[in-house]
Amino acid sequence: MSARNFYLVMAVLGTVVPWSFFASFFALNGPDIPLFLQSLFANGAAGGFSADVLITIFIFWVWSWRDAARSSVAYWWLVLPASFFVGLSLALPLYLYLRERN
Repeated sequence: MSARNFYLVMAVLGTVVPWSFFASFFALNGPDIPLFLQSLFANGAAGGFSADVLITIFIFWVWSWRDAARSSVAYWWLVLPASFFVGLSLALPLYLYLRERN
């Protein structure tokens, strides 16, 4: 399997796995975004994990923006909505897939 295909498979997996959890939350609570955000910091463990991931996503945005400029990665900005609507588990392999296309 080529690296490009591996990144594509990981992007799909990185979408399906988190959304299996998100879907159960939204099925139970409806589209209650404030409750969803509050639940990210429901206790110390969840809050620490959420803060870690949010900081890492921000660092990834800055790195991918700079790297895309150096490497001429087309459509690198797709990682922004990918990280908002799914997370780093989609955004990182998606960026690597786009980068591999060059």
